[in-house]
Amino acid sequence: MSVLDRTVRRLGDGGTVILESGATVFKLDSYRGNPVVKPQDIGLTWRDRDGPKIGAVFNAGAEVFRDQVVLTPRCHQGYRKGTFFDDRLGVERTCLENYISEVWPLTSEDGVHFTRLQGVAIRADGTDHQDFAYGIEDVRIIKHGRRYLLIGCGKIKPPFKGSNADRIAIYSTGDFADFTYHGMIESFDSRNAVPFPEPVRGKHYILLRLHPDIHLGLMEAGMDQLLKPAQHAELWAEIYERRSQCLLLEAERYPHEKEKIGPGPQLVRTDKGWLLIYHAVGEIGASICRAYGLTEKIQRGYSICGALLAPDDPRKVLCRTKDPIYIPSAPYELHGDDRYPVDVPAVVFPVGAFVREGKLIVYAGAGDKYTILLSCKLDNLVSYLWEHCQYGRTAEDSRRAGP
Repeated sequence: MSVLDRTVRRLGDGGTVILESGATVFKLDSYRGNPVVKPQDIGLTWRDRDGPKIGAVFNAGAEVFRDQVVLTPRCHQGYRKGTFFDDRLGVERTCLENYISEVWPLTSEDGVHFTRLQGVAIRADGTDHQDFAYGIEDVRIIKHGRRYLLIGCGKIKPPFKGSNADRIAIYSTGDFADFTYHGMIESFDSRNAVPFPEPVRGKHYILLRLHPDIHLGLMEAGMDQLLKPAQHAELWAEIYERRSQCLLLEAERYPHEKEKIGPGPQLVRTDKGWLLIYHAVGEIGASICRAYGLTEKIQRGYSICGALLAPDDPRKVLCRTKDPIYIPSAPYELHGDDRYPVDVPAVVFPVGAFVREGKLIVYAGAGDKYTILLSCKLDNLVSYLWEHCQYGRTAEDSRRAGP
């Protein structure tokens, strides 16, 4: 048995709890040694006139390569922290100056102790290309044949400096040491793009976050449309023009999703359908907060949610969680403390996931500063979705699908 498999077998299975309201919710298990990656672990530290500082390593894609876990976190250092008042939301929010990110691939034999591939980085500061020069963020990993696609967000404006700054950026690699840049999708502002790992009935789909909702785009030119985005600019523009017709999940349906939602890690095929893990931003109610040991609601927080899409037609949502399956509750996720300061409070943000030994392994950002590990038995989560979260299905659909 590999070192990784021994670790996976020890990880938590997840499970359900009953809230005071009587609602049944599912909770992913948090690894007891979280956070598994801290900035100081990989040298993201510096000193300024105010003393020593630590950077950030978070929102990592994840995949198993040569029996080791590979992460692709965004890494920041040398930035300054401030606040601004968000007129749209009516709240004070954190902003960060000189906040240009790089992606540093990390590897681990056991999935919990990571080291950096020395000298390897994906940079987006204008040195490698001019498409975007203000960072590369939140890179998902999707296996495609013998290679891996890395789909991230290229910043065409400095972070926190205005809207219309996000573009889908596409890379690929065969070994996580050398990367090929394929270009960016210029037609619209978007981040959190997640292509399906395989065609569904011969069709190639991609999940898109077109603020504030999740949309499902059909790539009519197949994967070539993703690998050669400039050649297929008209097709990408058509997806955006038809966005109202490809709305998959709308925000504002539940309080914890009232601000926005977005797709998370790569999709997982299950016997009930495609498992979609996604993030939500909104108000997290007091009842579910108490189930995590908190005493009051979270006014504005990121949480982790889930859905099942029909196996042969992902345009159809079979199940969708009414409550999050994980919320920020530890200091490194919530408001920070002396040991674990955070850069943005109340954030858990899933970007990487894979299935191993029957368990769903999720790597998520926490507090926009750390990387955490979450887990559950895949069957436990799928059964919960099927039994408690049916959504938009007819009786005939249920009879065909079975119990």
